Amino acid sequence: MHVLSDPLQFGFFVRALLAVVLVSVLCALIGAWVVLRGLSYIGDAMSHAVFPGIVAAFLTKGNLLVGALIAAILTALGIGAIGNRGGLKQDSAIGIVFVGMFSLGIVLLSRAPTFTSDLSAFLIGNPLGVSAADLWGALAVTAVVGGLLTAIQKELLLASFDPTEARAVGLPVRRLNNLLLVLIGLVVVLTVQLVGTTLSVSLLITSSAAARLLARSLRKMILLAALLGSVGGITGLYVSYYLDTAPGATIVLVNTAVFLLALLVRRRDA
Repeated sequence: MHVLSDPLQFGFFVRALLAVVLVSVLCALIGAWVVLRGLSYIGDAMSHAVFPGIVAAFLTKGNLLVGALIAAILTALGIGAIGNRGGLKQDSAIGIVFVGMFSLGIVLLSRAPTFTSDLSAFLIGNPLGVSAADLWGALAVTAVVGGLLTAIQKELLLASFDPTEARAVGLPVRRLNNLLLVLIGLVVVLTVQLVGTTLSVSLLITSSAAARLLARSLRKMILLAALLGSVGGITGLYVSYYLDTAPGATIVLVNTAVFLLALLVRRRDA
């Protein structure tokens, strides 16, 4: 029992556990839609596309989180506009906006006299550095995202898998798609700040993909993704504590192992 209880004497470890569970739930709420709609590339793309907002906020001595949120919203709307008006598939629109936004961030960064630890910490993230305020913020965002997705679940399902029928019954398909992209951007910004880019994408995609292999309904998929992400996150934190390894990368490896196990189970059932 000491193996489980010893790390809990440290406040930073307890906060990291809570953060991983909260982020897992948050990522499961939106990650299920990302996987179902074939938008897996958007997690990594969005985490890089917010770069110019972060750099601009840094250069103007503004709030980095606000800058990232503005960039995320602009990125989401840009992806939606290019996909709708250009007649391109969404993965092409994501690639175009992602490369353009990230390059803009690099150009802005070249104007900065120094690359400080504050900016670096925001981009890299650290589960062990989560504060109580970060936890409350994550809880608030989880409640907002969960409430919105629950309220529009039926409409979003129809718009996602039968847009022609959705338009026929009068649903604002374009607005629903844009709202989903904005919510993805919001989730990515928060999770990148808390746990870093790599772990953010892993919780958003890997856990939801593993749940997709095992679940037969959207509700079960979301619940299972949250459970798998939480278990993988907690296990990874304990492993990193005792092996003295990077916590974020260790959690990603555990999540990858969980996905491979789910894939093995799915093949046996098939």
